[in-house]
Amino acid sequence: MLRRHFLAIAATFLFISAGVSALAQDKSIVVASTTSTQDSGLFEHILPLFKEKTGIEVKVVAQGTGQALDTGRRGDADVVFVHAKAQEEEFVEEGYGVKRFDVMYNDFVLVGPKEDPAGVAGTDDIAAAFQAIRDKQTPFVSRGDKSGTHSAELRLWKEAGIDISADKGPWYREIGQGMGAALNTASSMNGYVLSDRGTWLSFKNRGDLEIVVEGDKRLFNQYGVILVNPEKHPSVKAELGQAFIDWLVSPEGQEAIAAYKVDGQQLFFPNAGQDPS
Repeated sequence: MLRRHFLAIAATFLFISAGVSALAQDKSIVVASTTSTQDSGLFEHILPLFKEKTGIEVKVVAQGTGQALDTGRRGDADVVFVHAKAQEEEFVEEGYGVKRFDVMYNDFVLVGPKEDPAGVAGTDDIAAAFQAIRDKQTPFVSRGDKSGTHSAELRLWKEAGIDISADKGPWYREIGQGMGAALNTASSMNGYVLSDRGTWLSFKNRGDLEIVVEGDKRLFNQYGVILVNPEKHPSVKAELGQAFIDWLVSPEGQEAIAAYKVDGQQLFFPNAGQDPS
């Protein structure tokens, strides 16, 4: 009888220990984020700092913003970290996200061949540059992937008075891939492409490409972070996901973002709790 009682206690102890061990091993979250935060090297810089602080491992699914938000809608991520504010606000309004927080910003740049066949280099008027590219039908690479950068590109064509769905021709190449692939394609075909500055600064295969247009206020690029709503998806690790968000917008997280540089240049500028306008 005593032996049976001892075995029962031992089995219970092992069961509890296994459960605790499983919880400890599962101290991780999935973040659906843009390709720019991954391709720029930002995550490689900040995630080890966050893990050292909290013990939480972050597994990144790098996608275009539209795809990342859809991943959140399906409940396949705990947090989304993207850069298309209108789409992010819609995500929250639909009930898929709890609350949106500004995290950081940088800007978009128009990259093109050094010989500049469209004659746009040096201007800070992105609409005029887009008009010149269309008028001269010089090669232009579009991500075509419903990402934040793709959304910005479509907005800029519209602001230039161009219906790109009607005006595009062989000169306009949609690739349906991320920023790195778009830059590689532009490099290989000596074309123009809209890029976030962070990915451009980290990009090595530049060939004859360089920044030809920058500085227009319409190129402002804000990033936001949102916890996926656990009421929609009970599998969401709300406490761990919120810990990541809290760290990103804390002074420590903001300092970590500001400290990330490539060749001495800061890629992202923290602005949590500030008015980005």
